[in-house]
Amino acid sequence: MDAITGPIMEIESLRFGYGSAGAVLNGLNLRLVRGERIGLTGANGSGKSTLFQTIVGLLRPEAGSLRVLGECRKTERDFQEVRRHVGFLFQDSDDQLFCPTVGEDVAFGPRNLGFGPEEARARALRALEQVGLAALEDRISYHLSFGEKRLAALAAVLAMDPQVLLLDEPTAGLDEVMEERVATLIEALPQAMIISSHNHPFLARVATRNVRLEDGRVHAIHLSGRADSRPATAG
Repeated sequence: MDAITGPIMEIESLRFGYGSAGAVLNGLNLRLVRGERIGLTGANGSGKSTLFQTIVGLLRPEAGSLRVLGECRKTERDFQEVRRHVGFLFQDSDDQLFCPTVGEDVAFGPRNLGFGPEEARARALRALEQVGLAALEDRISYHLSFGEKRLAALAAVLAMDPQVLLLDEPTAGLDEVMEERVATLIEALPQAMIISSHNHPFLARVATRNVRLEDGRVHAIHLSGRADSRPATAG
């Protein structure tokens, strides 16, 4: 893919709702630039996970535009390319780990991209080393601890060498030791990312700026959590 000169992601006037429940995303604007880590907060049900699923094409917006990696994305073919370059860490690691062993789980993404068994395993091993789980390649995935599952799921995302990361509640349920491991790892990653979390101290540490999703739109917030009066339309 050619180098991106403008914003790596640009969302304008995005609207999505679940039937008669009304709009969850209602005129949402958000811009992500290279090297940026956006912290995304909001109440349960405010649409944070819905936004992530819309970005990767698992849900289709009713209105608005979604420009990812320099191209406007509308069709399933468009979003297939998005999913090759945008890594999505699910809120529930069990939704992301479904192969018999950790190594197979982490190699699944590269295999799905068309890499042969040897290259896929090499990518998986590099990603497992990156998250500190290299010794667990042959471990049965459902025998992992909760925190190890979170790291293995992140390794599965990183093995695909994404340009952008969407991290949905990456520290939820983690103890202090594992949260520190995850925070240190995220701080060291070079990818642009959006991080959804209720953990404000964590976001204050790792994010380069923070926004809050409320009433279907995102609003810039200070580290104290006090919302600005204007929507966060610009980068």
